[in-house]
Amino acid sequence: MSSEPEHHTPSDFRPHRVVVLALDGLLPFELGIPHRIFGRPKDTRGRHLYEVVTCSIRPPGPVRTDADFAIQVEHGPEALATADTVIIPASYELGPVFEEGVLTDELAAAFARIRPGTRLASICTGVYVLAAAGRLDGRPATTHWADAERFQRLFPQIEVDADVLFIDDGDVLTSAGVAAGIDLCLHMVRRDHGTAIATEVARRTVVPPHRDGGQAQYIHRPVPDPQQSSTTTARAWALGRLHEPIQLRDMADQESMSVRTFTRRFREEVGSSPGQWLAQQRVERARHLLESTDLSVDQVADAAGFGTAQSMRQHLQAALGVTPTSYRRTFRAAGKADRQVTGRT
Repeated sequence: MSSEPEHHTPSDFRPHRVVVLALDGLLPFELGIPHRIFGRPKDTRGRHLYEVVTCSIRPPGPVRTDADFAIQVEHGPEALATADTVIIPASYELGPVFEEGVLTDELAAAFARIRPGTRLASICTGVYVLAAAGRLDGRPATTHWADAERFQRLFPQIEVDADVLFIDDGDVLTSAGVAAGIDLCLHMVRRDHGTAIATEVARRTVVPPHRDGGQAQYIHRPVPDPQQSSTTTARAWALGRLHEPIQLRDMADQESMSVRTFTRRFREEVGSSPGQWLAQQRVERARHLLESTDLSVDQVADAAGFGTAQSMRQHLQAALGVTPTSYRRTFRAAGKADRQVTGRT
């Protein structure tokens, strides 16, 4: 499925429809994530960019949760046929899906309604449903770190990576548990409509605007001693001068640590090396500048700290699969179309 945002004229505008599949035993927190994230984005005319609908595999009615209450779902499985994106939150009552890796007849019939080309996504154990439906065969996927080993045994044909927050494999996306679902949904908004809209959604939701999918789930890592110095000052210092050359020694000096100690503490707190983190921040800075300014590619590369356009091109290609020019064309074209719709120049 194309990751480029849809371009609309006033007469054909239609919000992207996200259908959330509510299964018995679902976790209320994770069910609410898609509604919170996709319910926020609007275009410059105040129109919602997404429409979020919740459905069940049965006719409208109550669906059990893992809490002491049920939820009333107003749509049956027919809603799946109208989806542009289907999201499956975690559930603790997947039955044969969890135990044997096969769909129930009811769930299989519901899944058969999903149109070819529909984007699919899962949060935590919702990945079992995608796997049992055969949508992940031969593809990479992730889930909550505590469940990854069992998931891999049940589905050996899937490339399971338990060390990441989410995986974007184009038309199928999977995430780790709980808060990683927020990261995944924000990533989809960013992929569809750019960093500015995703960042505004994150700001209103009071969550970090971006945690890279490759960031670790913080498993099998020692918890930093709260009495020890953190690396917060060094990160803030680096973010203020991304356009300059930054050496590991420079960052360590901000915390008065040796390079070795700083590197270890940084990994414990951030889940990646200082070099990987710097590259991620520079990619984010480049994305923002490509979307929001008329700076040349060379100027963006310099402002983001890549030094050369070639270096930036390599980093964006690795992170996003596109060149700087292609990335800018996608989001600037969308902005131009929207200005024409609203009559602004």
